[in-house]
Amino acid sequence: MDSGSDAPPLTPAARRIVDAAEELFYEHGITAVGVDLIAEHSGVTKRTLYNRFGSKENVVAAYLAERDRRWRSAVRAAVDASGSAEEAVTAPFEALRTWTSTYTRGCAFLNALAELPDPRHPGHRVAAEQKRWLRGLFEELATAAGCPEPATLATRLFVLHEGAVATEPLSLGTVTAAADLARELVRAAVRG
Repeated sequence: MDSGSDAPPLTPAARRIVDAAEELFYEHGITAVGVDLIAEHSGVTKRTLYNRFGSKENVVAAYLAERDRRWRSAVRAAVDASGSAEEAVTAPFEALRTWTSTYTRGCAFLNALAELPDPRHPGHRVAAEQKRWLRGLFEELATAAGCPEPATLATRLFVLHEGAVATEPLSLGTVTAAADLARELVRAAVRG
């Protein structure tokens, strides 16, 4: 299930709101940014923001859903570009390498989960679903590659991936190291 796949297309004003919210939330944090600032940066009135989204919580969810849509697209493109089923299992690490060259403040979804601990918050739900999707994709890809115990391998790859994305802002080369280790884990699983 793709996040936001059943959402109606955004109007031009709503698109500006989501784009401004993404820039502001990612740079400053969700709780630090209010609707006044989002409205100002998007060039719309607060009334327009509330008419389209109803609440700041829904703006947060729309921002995360849009980011999730782009992330899933990048991952799927990396999977599709893989030369083999075995290589496809680690494709999310290749997508992450490209993704982190653009987004340098860590994972927006992990940041959102830290800022929005209430599982009832619509933004929390989008971020949590994004993480569940990635874990499930690893299992799907490991199964397709014929890896024994694909669920166990998927969990290991997911933890490795999340550790890499969480530490990448430290400029320690963790994404590259994690990608190398992921390939070793997959090779060992396929041969084992």
